[in-house]
Amino acid sequence: MSKLGTLGARLHRGEIGYDFVGKRKIWYGISILITITAIVGLAVRGLNMGIEFEGGAVFTTEKTSISVSQAEDYAEEASGHDAIVQELGNGGLRIQIAGIDTDRSDQIKEELARDLKVDSEQINADLVGPSWGDQVANKAWQGLAIFMVLVVIYLAIAFEWRMAAAALVALIHDITITVGVYALVGFEVTPGTVIGLLTILGYSLYDTVVVFDSLKEQAKDLTKQTRWTYSEVADRSINGTLVRSINTTVVALLPVAGLLFIGGGVLGAGMLNDISLSLFVGLAAGAYSSIFIATPLVADLKEREPQMKALRKRVLAKRAAAAAKGESLEAPVADGPYDDEEPEDAAATPAVVGPRGQRTQPSSRGRGRGRPSGKRR
Repeated sequence: MSKLGTLGARLHRGEIGYDFVGKRKIWYGISILITITAIVGLAVRGLNMGIEFEGGAVFTTEKTSISVSQAEDYAEEASGHDAIVQELGNGGLRIQIAGIDTDRSDQIKEELARDLKVDSEQINADLVGPSWGDQVANKAWQGLAIFMVLVVIYLAIAFEWRMAAAALVALIHDITITVGVYALVGFEVTPGTVIGLLTILGYSLYDTVVVFDSLKEQAKDLTKQTRWTYSEVADRSINGTLVRSINTTVVALLPVAGLLFIGGGVLGAGMLNDISLSLFVGLAAGAYSSIFIATPLVADLKEREPQMKALRKRVLAKRAAAAAKGESLEAPVADGPYDDEEPEDAAATPAVVGPRGQRTQPSSRGRGRGRPSGKRR
């Protein structure tokens, strides 16, 4: 088995672990800082809305010797608006001008034909009215709202309302960061961006549900024992699914990184940037939020329940009593092992020869420590 596979197996069995829930205030602080940065970027720079949302025109030319930078200058001079120019595979140009009045398209087309030294009949113009752009934006918001409502309803039914609330906070966290990155980078927002956002919400929700399902299973009859608190069980759930979440995220990020850095950056296919950036940022943010935000937030909410408060008091009282007797019942956290294993029976333990030759069995004191239930086999 590979080292990563061995690590994943040990994490799943609880032999090792990291105290994610115990350090939740650090993760909350990091998330708040990133979110504030995204909101400030959104407020200061704003989003570079595409032609589909603001309306405008797209002019496609035949093969020309004019460079992209020159064409941008000509288009901005003719329209009075910022223009985005991309070189096509056949040597032609795609000139996108957002926010212009469609009535001016013929005038702009004639000026472009003169500056680019091509026949105006060889320039194809596609017009998008601002009302159609408003409809696209409204449909996008409606789709996002419907998705959020369905997610909350499903999680509340399948798990509980606290998990639904935590998942909703994580999803809003992912959307805010992704939109903020778009504002800071200045990439154009198109319908492809909206599709990318909805896609990454599904990935983020998948990782979160995997951890929640493990937590739900391990938290059954939790109040009937006095060895583990809810936060400690939540921590074990994160550690048990950690390698799986990392593998899923890395496998999903690799092809998206190819689209973003090779397709959009090296090959210059700018249209790929619309969806690839939202996928790349959203997948990374979704993996982070499912581990560092959603589950610790559920633990915070559950620890406020009276029965969980009472459980914590019983667990801490039992540990204090054991410590007074010189024993240790501390639940392992961080890098300590979760001692879940014990011999099946006394015959499995080698006998010890006593001082007078008698064969005796080692003391069973300390066996079974670390079990969620105190029942011995």
